[in-house]
Amino acid sequence: MSESQISEPKTVNELETRNPKPETGVTISALSLSSIKAKKELLESTKGIVKEEVHLPTEAFNETDMLLHWTKYAERLGNKGYKIMESLMLIGDPKLEGATITHELPNDSTKIEFESEKLELLGYLRGKLHNHNIMIDVVVNEKVENKFAFTPLDKYNRLNEINPNLELLKKTFDLDI
Repeated sequence: MSESQISEPKTVNELETRNPKPETGVTISALSLSSIKAKKELLESTKGIVKEEVHLPTEAFNETDMLLHWTKYAERLGNKGYKIMESLMLIGDPKLEGATITHELPNDSTKIEFESEKLELLGYLRGKLHNHNIMIDVVVNEKVENKFAFTPLDKYNRLNEINPNLELLKKTFDLDI
């Protein structure tokens, strides 16, 4: 460093910022390399504190768009080998209330597993749906159970729950179950 780059401090506060005391309690010379390093660390630590006001997009979206991106993300996780998270996302369809997505899971352990990956999912949905107000609320519902259809009657009843027009089709063509 040349002498033109080093100027004398004009105030006590300026002297303290040039001569910070590390946690060890030992004072550092204002002209030493460790002082320069300490000053850089101080500036980097204060950078994170100052937050610029950024206007993030908050476009409207509907439940269909949300479900589409939800499913795409689950499939992407499955392709990467994260089968547990994929199955947690596909246990049931999440519900949309305003900008809050409510997802029901069967127990606390699955909630903890889902929460560990929730931030990545949230970032993905916020980016794809162009709305940074989106929140995900995970609800534990012990009564959630997978319905498996084993017999043809069970399969028919399940499909009829999904699409009631199936009954009309059955009567129109006089079909058996």
